[in-house]
Amino acid sequence: MSDDLLAGLAAAVRALPDDVALRLHYAEQLLLAGHPTDAIEQSTVVLDKHAGHPDATALVQRAAASLGAPPAAPAPAAAPNTAPDLDSIDWDQHEREIQSPIKPPFVLMGADESGLVVTENDDVDPEMRVTRETMTLADVGGLEPVKKRINEAFLEPMRHPEIAKAFGKSLRGGLLLYGPPGCGKTFVARAIAGELNAHFISVTISDILDKFLGESEANMHNVFERARELAPAVLFFDEVDAVGGKRSSSMQSGGMRNVVNQMLMEMDGIGSENDGLFVLAATNHPWDVDAALLRPGRFDRMVLVLPPDEPAREAILKVHLKGRPVEGIDLRELVAKTDGYSGADLQHVCSTAGEKAMMASIAAGEVRPINMDDLRSALVDVKPSIGSWLQSARNVAAYGNASGQYDDLVDFLKSKKLL
Repeated sequence: MSDDLLAGLAAAVRALPDDVALRLHYAEQLLLAGHPTDAIEQSTVVLDKHAGHPDATALVQRAAASLGAPPAAPAPAAAPNTAPDLDSIDWDQHEREIQSPIKPPFVLMGADESGLVVTENDDVDPEMRVTRETMTLADVGGLEPVKKRINEAFLEPMRHPEIAKAFGKSLRGGLLLYGPPGCGKTFVARAIAGELNAHFISVTISDILDKFLGESEANMHNVFERARELAPAVLFFDEVDAVGGKRSSSMQSGGMRNVVNQMLMEMDGIGSENDGLFVLAATNHPWDVDAALLRPGRFDRMVLVLPPDEPAREAILKVHLKGRPVEGIDLRELVAKTDGYSGADLQHVCSTAGEKAMMASIAAGEVRPINMDDLRSALVDVKPSIGSWLQSARNVAAYGNASGQYDDLVDFLKSKKLL
């Protein structure tokens, strides 16, 4: 491919940075044109956002193999479904080719080699972000107390309605997931949809708000109506405090108060049936949610989703290191040093370490895998991001828990000697 065509592809990628297929096509052409280092750089951008992407992984592996290997005719593009995984690579052969020993990827893999499962979902209605989830709570690494609470408070009664009714357990109402940002609340919500074999409909404030009078309330109604049509369905409100904030707040406009009123009516099923409709929500600040939304029959069950525990951190680190060239990674050390890191923080650590190894590889003209020095350096740069949340949570736990609804939060803060 000519330099002009490569330059045109580069311009297209800059204009459409989130177009995965376009970026991978550009990476493929860079590799065929004899620029494996640039191909690795473009493929790594995809892997940062889509860990384990098979086409990007195959490109990285082919580009890495071409660095230091004798010149050869360009290899055809790897078929998406035939990309080799790390376990299938002949590491001894690569060592002989590039004269640099590549150590096993992990010093410690743990009992579960698979780590956290990354699953695909089928788009049913992309415009409304409607999917049919295949993941379940078994795919959520660690967080056993959270999964136990979700099963007891929400899933088991739904699976056994007759027994639940015999014990006076209402099947109405929703589930509110709360906790610090970046700790997997949305991932857990998707897993719940998979457990219920239900459509998953994700809603944010941008789907509801409209500048014209009455349109926001109509949008709220339409979202619920679409969910009822797709039942069984999980309707998930992300950052629900933005949509259902306290109506008494001085910051709340009259239009937003009407939106909250409409949401209350929809959850109560006034004029409609909510059979087969499961309403979930997530928020970092449940104390900012309107109290009426937390009453029985609405979001009357709350589950605290905390920063990942040790098994979860190990699983998350495996996911975000998967598909990248790595050597000698001591997961036990990383897990021990990342207490208090959110899932998003851990992803940032792996991405930062990857950038360090990539720049070193570019400078050396050959791929140098991510090692523990890169990750230790990344930990110096990336600190836990939940400090401000902990401070606000501490104030609520100390002075706003008369009803006991935040007892789980109080227990957590006490365990960390923050209360």
